[in-house]
Amino acid sequence: MKPGNTVTLKQLTHAITKNGFTMKDSTATVAGTVVSAEGKLKLRVSGSNDVLDLMPQSASTPGADPSLGKPVVVEGTIPEAGKANAANMIRYRSIVEEK
Repeated sequence: MKPGNTVTLKQLTHAITKNGFTMKDSTATVAGTVVSAEGKLKLRVSGSNDVLDLMPQSASTPGADPSLGKPVVVEGTIPEAGKANAANMIRYRSIVEEK
């Protein structure tokens, strides 16, 4: 998508499944704010009501704690979702605070 365009994961999943396909693991760059909910760090996606669990891609990936409450850009992978279910997490490679 072009920078500045937005779509919710639910809308994207619906469009893909409506056309007979399955959403696979997807590389994504997502802007949002790191929040704490249910004892977990999550990403509240800018421009939508989507909230994604933040999971580090590997044990060596830095934690998201220092970014709590700050606007960030997250790069990572949104894993394949079940049939007609929107994804609810992102396995992140990096979290960079927006300036």
